[in-house]
Amino acid sequence: MATDYDAPRRTETDEVSEDSLEELKARRNEAQSAVVDIDESDTAESFELPGADLSDEVLTVRVIPKQADEFTCSSCFLVHHRSRLANESGGQLICMDCAA
Repeated sequence: MATDYDAPRRTETDEVSEDSLEELKARRNEAQSAVVDIDESDTAESFELPGADLSDEVLTVRVIPKQADEFTCSSCFLVHHRSRLANESGGQLICMDCAA
C-alpha cells in the first residue's frame, strides 16, 4: 500500500471517530480488488525457439575413456583428475568437492 509521507499524521482516535463504516468498507474493497491480467500469448507454451525442432536430429558425441591420471568419485560419480582426490579408503575414492 502506498504511503503519503506529506499527509498529516492521524492518531488511532482520529481514525475511529472520522472514518465511517462505508469508507472503511470501500477502502477494504479497493485494497482487495487487485486484478491480474493474464495474456494467453504470454504463457510458456507459446514460445517458439528458433531451430527448436530436433525430432529428426541425430546427436553424435565422442566418448573418451577414463585416463590413467583420472578417477571416478564414489559419491558424485564424476570423473576427476588425480589432483582432485581428497580421500581414499577401502577402494572408495572421494573428490575434494564431496569431501568438503
